[in-house]
Parts: sequence; structure tokens; C-alpha cells
Amino acid sequence: MSGGVRTADFGTGVLSRAAALIHTLVTVEALLLLAAAPGLAGLLLLGPDPANLPLAAVCLLPLGPALSAALYALHHRTADLTDLHPARAYARGWRLNALPALKLWAPLLAWLTVIAFTLTHFSATGLPGWWAVLLGAIGAGSLLWGAHALVLTSLFAFRARDTARLAGYFLFRHARATLGAASLLVLVAASTALLTEALPALLAAPLLLSLLHSSRPVIAETEEDFTA
Repeated sequence: MSGGVRTADFGTGVLSRAAALIHTLVTVEALLLLAAAPGLAGLLLLGPDPANLPLAAVCLLPLGPALSAALYALHHRTADLTDLHPARAYARGWRLNALPALKLWAPLLAWLTVIAFTLTHFSATGLPGWWAVLLGAIGAGSLLWGAHALVLTSLFAFRARDTARLAGYFLFRHARATLGAASLLVLVAASTALLTEALPALLAAPLLLSLLHSSRPVIAETEEDFTA
């Protein structure tokens, strides 16, 4: 070929891989926001009153399957610019994981809602102050468990109770993966508090890609020891 460019090399260079990654992230981000749009729209209509926490939890229900499908699509992405199908992968991930994700996401939201409601009305409980610290720690641990559970249910076809047990096992088994998830949660909380609540939603795809990267030991051990 003219210029010495080989056809086999097209779509596999550094710039092509970067373009493929950007295309995948943008597509997955758009589809995630679309899938979660009904709940996110409901959140915009709710005021900051703590009494609205149960309604906020209901609005967040569609987010679980949307995040799960996004993780599936990002995990199965390709770096080849000539073979990109992120929308197809997202649709397949949503179809496979929507119900399994909800089986874990809904109880987690309910549990976190109870904790948040208790903390926002803590003065009325009459409990000592250290109970608030304990509840906050339990809530943080639940979120970290949820991060592991979300990765596992997105990439593997386990029963809900088996996924829950594995997520708890990996919470301490792979401390670096748990710390990676914790750093992302801190980043999301800080950006929400200091900037805008919309920022984590707009950066969901890169954040989920980072979660996949930090969860590689969890994924590898699950594939090696817990799948046939």
C-alpha cells in the first residue's frame, strides 16, 4: 500500500485505541444516563427535606441496572477502532443484569435509607453520639460492599445470595480493591458536596472504568476459583 501503511495495523495504533476508548466512554455514559433518566428526573423534583429520603431511594432504583450494564459494556470493550459495539454491549448487559442487579441494589438502597434517615433525625433518637459514628461507618462499609457486589453481579451469573457472600468476602480479602472503591466514593462525595450533584453522573463512565481497574484482583480470583 502507498505510504507503507499496512491494513492490518489500522485501528490498533495508540491514537486509534484512544479514540476507541473515548467513543466507548461517551456511548456508555449516554446510555447510562438514558437508562437512569426516569429516576434522576424524579430526584430533581424532590426537595432537600430528609422526609423525602424514601422517595429518593425509589428514584435511585433504575440506577442499579444502569450501572451494572455500564460495567458490563466497559469490561467487554475492545481497543480496536474497527470493531466497536458499546451500545450493543450495554443493551446486552442491561438485559442480562437488570434483575440480578435489582435483587442486590434494592435492599442496599433500603438499608442505606434507614441509616440516612436515622442520622438526619439523630437528635430525636436519644442515642449517645458514638452511635452516629458507628452508623456512619456501617453505611460506608455497606457502600463498599455494594461496589464489590455491583462488579460481581455485572460480570458473573451467580445467585444473589452467593454474590452477596462473595462481596463480603472480598471486602477484606482484597484490601487494595476495597481501598480503590473507597477512594472513588470519597471523590464522588467531595465533587457532589463542593461542586454539583450532576458531576458524578456526568463522569459515571470514567469512574466505573476506574472501579473495574481497581477490581481486577477480585475479578481474577472469581474467574479462577469460583467459576467452572
